[in-house]
Amino acid sequence: MPERFYFDHNATTPVSPEVFQAMAPVLTEVYGNASSIHSFGQQARKLLDRARREIAAMIGATAKEIVFTSGGTESDNTALFGFGRQGHVITTSAEHPAVLHASAQLPSVTVVPVDTNGLVNPEDIRRAIRPRTKLISVMHVNNELGVVQDIGAIARLCARSGRARLHVDAAQSVGKCEIDFGALDIDLMSLSAHKVYGPKGVGALVVSRRRGVHLTPLLFGGGQERGLRSGTVPTHQVVGMGAAFALAKAALPEETRRIARLQNRLWRGLESLGGVLRNGEEAHSVPHLLNVSFEGVEGESLLAAVRPQSAVPTGSA
Repeated sequence: MPERFYFDHNATTPVSPEVFQAMAPVLTEVYGNASSIHSFGQQARKLLDRARREIAAMIGATAKEIVFTSGGTESDNTALFGFGRQGHVITTSAEHPAVLHASAQLPSVTVVPVDTNGLVNPEDIRRAIRPRTKLISVMHVNNELGVVQDIGAIARLCARSGRARLHVDAAQSVGKCEIDFGALDIDLMSLSAHKVYGPKGVGALVVSRRRGVHLTPLLFGGGQERGLRSGTVPTHQVVGMGAAFALAKAALPEETRRIARLQNRLWRGLESLGGVLRNGEEAHSVPHLLNVSFEGVEGESLLAAVRPQSAVPTGSA
């Protein structure tokens, strides 16, 4: 088999061996429903509680603020429909489709543009706020350019409005940069496991208890996850997400430096070819993403000429 090169980690990552080892025994040994009061159910409950603590430790939240979902898309939709059906919503033109397509279904939405570097001007958001604005939804790390939005400034706008809540899509943040849920006065934050070497099909919506956030759920049923997300929680996937976040927290400082060195090496090589432009503002970007344009060449045409065993994206991830 020829050697393969995978440059599409913003879309999804492989499950790390450590995460797989944490998940594997749960599939066959922990089969109780965490909602049950018997010992089998309580065994599962203990694992879920541990995973909540691991995830909360990564992002500066409390374990009770972690609500498990099927992934970032469901978390985004829950945040948007939980508030957006009640009033006006503000988002940006550079959001993930899970936010943009969901917000398009709401009765009152303002989409604020971003500049050529993919950054939103907080002043544009301030001007868009109305008396009926219920939610402002902004991605922390942009999934196309890697630029980091000024969440602190936007949180202060929400506080001054006295009524607007702040939702942050942080699927691309974990393992790439620091984000403190509590310190930034964020109301809701979306997380995904498979962006950080965890399993697909599991994520979380962080719901601030300190700020008294009350959501209308999308799913109704047995009342799991404090009634915010009914349905049997997949214990093995949640365990994998907790393990992935714990590993990401431990590795973050050195991993950031390592990836920055690799990015600089890659950019120097590309830049030396000539006719290669770097997109996004380097000073406000994470090192894990490098977005470039080749003058006079379409992305799809370029990739058609690249060896087939190299996975390089041209789309939103």
